Amino acid sequence: MSTPIDNTIKDGFKSHYCHKAGRFCKGDTELPLLFEISTMINNSRFIKDTLDPIMELVAKYLDAERSMLSILNREVSKILIEASYGISVEDKKQGNYLIGEGVTGNVVKTGNPIFIDKIDSAFGFANKTKLQLKTKAKKDISFIIVPIKVDFEIVGTLSISRIFDERVNKDELIRILSVIGAMIGQAVRARQDRMEYIERLKNENQQLHLELENRFLQENMVGNSSKLREIFKQIEQVSKTHATVLIRGESGVGKELIADAIHYKSDRESKPFIKVNCSALPETLIESELFGHEKGAFTGASEQKKGRFELAEGGTLFIDEIGELSAPMQIKLLRVLQEKQFERLGGNKTIPCDVRIITATNRNLEKAIVEGSFREDLYYRLNVFPIYMPALRERLNDIPLLADHFIQKANKKNGTNIIRIASSAIDALMIYHWPGNIRELENCIERAAIISTDQVIRIENLPPTLQTAESSSTFSKGTLQIIVEKVEKQLIIDCLTAKKGNVLQTAKELSISNRKLGLRIDKYNINVDKYKGKAS
Repeated sequence: MSTPIDNTIKDGFKSHYCHKAGRFCKGDTELPLLFEISTMINNSRFIKDTLDPIMELVAKYLDAERSMLSILNREVSKILIEASYGISVEDKKQGNYLIGEGVTGNVVKTGNPIFIDKIDSAFGFANKTKLQLKTKAKKDISFIIVPIKVDFEIVGTLSISRIFDERVNKDELIRILSVIGAMIGQAVRARQDRMEYIERLKNENQQLHLELENRFLQENMVGNSSKLREIFKQIEQVSKTHATVLIRGESGVGKELIADAIHYKSDRESKPFIKVNCSALPETLIESELFGHEKGAFTGASEQKKGRFELAEGGTLFIDEIGELSAPMQIKLLRVLQEKQFERLGGNKTIPCDVRIITATNRNLEKAIVEGSFREDLYYRLNVFPIYMPALRERLNDIPLLADHFIQKANKKNGTNIIRIASSAIDALMIYHWPGNIRELENCIERAAIISTDQVIRIENLPPTLQTAESSSTFSKGTLQIIVEKVEKQLIIDCLTAKKGNVLQTAKELSISNRKLGLRIDKYNINVDKYKGKAS
């Protein structure tokens, strides 16, 4: 008597469902199927590629419409479909269950197989994979599911759905599925372990990446002034884009740190981050450094050399002191920005270029354009997203935080053990005009930490230029009052920014009356409306 499916499976072994007896045959008749499954597993390089064919084999052997292998992900406590036959890709994506959810979740929870005669009348059948409740001929559908166990631990489930037949020996069908499940269980467990390990690595990598981003900002860009918070906000806004960034500011303010932060918070962070300083290279070498050269391009060019653009492919190129670039090099750089390609010096091969450009300068480029020393078209190409890093004298209330930061850095670098900085030394730091900005402050703290004899940085440990009015040229009549007023104004602005322009909350935060705050706002000509609704 012929079966309702193609009797030829693989190399000719036949469906082992006996319609006359109303049961599946036992014993040696299972061996061809088990041998075939074992061979497929042993010969597979990647078990993932073998599981779907195994599910097809199981479905045909057991006269089933669909078969499904689900695996328990212990990391997230979810049961996901790993392989299947007769289920669409879209429906397969929906087949994820919590432990205890639906029939699949209950089998994982209890460890007991379940045989449902007719799913259209079954209670608790979630049917996330949109299994038809009846055939087109209105025949009932049965659903059979067994747990897959390895070393007494449930690692997943194996299930089939087939046309209901009251003659079927349920225990025998469950036994066959259990044997098949046990066979593929070890392979499933190995894949489960690998997938969970990969998932842990991904989560750990994401967490470490986030911690590194935050630590980078915390360790290198120290301060809490409104101006610095605005820069943090701009970095967040531009880092996820591919826009060209122009960083402005005096020498020593930390422009390179902004470039670092933008790159390492971007989607290019795993790609190269290459830096070049135009002022540090002679005019004769800058083209070769940027674009590379061919062998024999000039005297001494004994071999081919890749330039910074090639080395930064797919990543970021930071060009510092862009204002020092010569007119011919400005033209070449403009071409790269426009056409995304270049040639090595002495070569004629065009090289495509996928590099994000970040530039920095302490020069007044607008003035340089008027004077004719900087191209206006290049300026507009570079100035897509400008960021201005304020001088240290513009963020005086960051000095105490910076001083503490540089003390810790000096302790780690030189083995010093400075505990604190005296208030008189802080006062001196707050009054000084800092022509060298952050770089000068760091050097000042490191020197003071080295010469301190009692684990405290005192005013006498600071350089002479910070100790006396005569040598520093910082003090003049009324200067202390001016500095105090500058700090007071900056504190008010910072608090207004944090409170989104709310004067009452700002007064409360600063522990002064609303009237006194109003007087100071008038005195310093602060535009409160500018800070309303502005989150820092």
